[in-house]
Amino acid sequence: MENKSKTAAFKAADVLLILMMILPVAAGIVLKVLFSPATEGIEIKGALVYFSVKAPLQDLVITDAQINSWLVLISITGLCLYLTHGIRAGVKTKRQYAAEWAVEKVEGLINENMGGFFKGFAPFIAAMLALSAFSSLMSLAGLFPPTSDLNVVAGWAILTFILMTYYRMKCGIVTYFKSFGDPAPAMTPLNIISELATPLSMSFRHYGNILSGSVISVLVTAGLTGLSKAIFGSMADTFPLLRVGLPAVLSIYFDVFSGLLQAYIFAMLTMLYTAGAFPADAYFSKHPDKKPETQAEA
Repeated sequence: MENKSKTAAFKAADVLLILMMILPVAAGIVLKVLFSPATEGIEIKGALVYFSVKAPLQDLVITDAQINSWLVLISITGLCLYLTHGIRAGVKTKRQYAAEWAVEKVEGLINENMGGFFKGFAPFIAAMLALSAFSSLMSLAGLFPPTSDLNVVAGWAILTFILMTYYRMKCGIVTYFKSFGDPAPAMTPLNIISELATPLSMSFRHYGNILSGSVISVLVTAGLTGLSKAIFGSMADTFPLLRVGLPAVLSIYFDVFSGLLQAYIFAMLTMLYTAGAFPADAYFSKHPDKKPETQAEA
């Protein structure tokens, strides 16, 4: 009887975690339906503004981007809890294999691109990959993808810039400022510009690719709608025949493939920029005890 109650409790927890993954998306759809103004035809516009909070310097505007970002975070948390629910030594389940596969892949990326010194970065990079990918995939549910808002991806890029600066200063502030003079003092202005341009390039690359995909999909859909009306007349008002097929194919590319690709690129750039800013030789000469065991890991 006790085993049956434990099994029932386990299944009930699984159901709650699955709902934790699904309900945020459903809530986002409900919010969009309730607050989106009625429109005629297809429109290209930014994130829907829900409300603003008065602030001393500038009002804090709450939009689709912020709300959907939190919904994505809740769904990812539910997914992580679901994959790790019931994991125990000596018992292998499909979800455990999936969780272990994800962890091994991210740790492999860290080891290949950053080295053994940064092995603790795995949770951060995994979170960045998941947040970026799931944010872009929100468009499949008809929701505004947070990655189409420059403010969101700029925040991620600024976080990467802070990490770069932190690790570049590992050997002290003097070494940090000297690094801008490599390989020659004449390169100092260019190195400073390059350093400041890093978060800008990361932001606009990610934002631009996701937004352009959404715009192209909408334009093609609008064009096919107009062509359907021109060919089939009033019948196209109820069933725009030419819109069947091609928009779905474009959605697979722009929403799925491009979204996942941009998440991977952003995570890769974060790893490469952070590891590249770290003065490994100078740091390990001062702290030999912190050097990874093998040169390959370093």
